[in-house]
Amino acid sequence: MSDKRSVRLRRAKSTRLRIRTLGDSRLAVFRSNQHIYAQVISGCGGVVIASASTLEKSIGANGCNKESAAKVGQAIAERAKQAGVVKVAFDRSGFKYHGRIQALADAAREHGLEF
Repeated sequence: MSDKRSVRLRRAKSTRLRIRTLGDSRLAVFRSNQHIYAQVISGCGGVVIASASTLEKSIGANGCNKESAAKVGQAIAERAKQAGVVKVAFDRSGFKYHGRIQALADAAREHGLEF
């Protein structure tokens, strides 16, 4: 039986396999109904370099909408640049590139991340 979650996880697995062969750091995004989370993970896959989410009071005052997702994208880009990471591979975790995911990615690009 293939439900929505298992199909998304299958897409995520194939994407992560391709990203692993690149060896670049990856910007992993997870979206729930109430929040959005972003992490920059090292190329070896074992170390979280930077993270941001709407759980932080400075970012997620409005709940999770496109504006909050854009704030998370801006914050993750600034924190990754402070850690010395500029080029990343975008890991959307099987979610469609649409709405909050797209807003986060566009904001991260505008603030200096390359992917």
